[in-house]
Amino acid sequence: MTDLTLDPATTAVVLIEYQNDFTSEGGVLHGAVGPVMAETGMLPKTVALVDAARAAGVTVMHAPITFAEGYHEISAHPYGILKGVVDGKAFVKGGWGAAIVDDLAPREGDIVVEGKRGLDTFASTNLDFILRSKGIRTIVLGGFLTNCCVESTMRTGYENGYRVVTVTDCVAATSREEHDNAIRFDYPMFSVTATADQVIAALS
Repeated sequence: MTDLTLDPATTAVVLIEYQNDFTSEGGVLHGAVGPVMAETGMLPKTVALVDAARAAGVTVMHAPITFAEGYHEISAHPYGILKGVVDGKAFVKGGWGAAIVDDLAPREGDIVVEGKRGLDTFASTNLDFILRSKGIRTIVLGGFLTNCCVESTMRTGYENGYRVVTVTDCVAATSREEHDNAIRFDYPMFSVTATADQVIAALS
């Protein structure tokens, strides 16, 4: 996408699950996503994008997923991706793994979205309320996983009438195949795709 335009007053960057269990050495799920993160340069590119967004006056939002010890907020018999979270004891509230990575720690003026317990950031949180309250019409998405929480959030954002921009080198999945397939086949159906550099250029 070469002719991307963004109005900072009506744009929010939504950072999905940039938490130590994904982003950092020693994180429960880091081994699974680390190779794709390294290939795309995801973390430094996201940092650069967020710096540009803050400088332009864009709303920066963080959407971490957290669970109380014991995971009582979700099914007693989880399956699929959430079973992996429970089995690995990932994203426990108050723990290092659930903390947002230091490189992207929330700053004054940022918003931390509360209540994410599943894949779609809209489903169990106050995200939609905040976006509408602030007059946001465009959401720029990055985070984990390319083909899971980012894609789920993208689809609902599209359905809810937002202009959705997905940043293709600010997402990562557990394999390059899953990552590439989502970006190639699914993302263009429900979003405008752009690189971090393209988003930064649109904001500068």
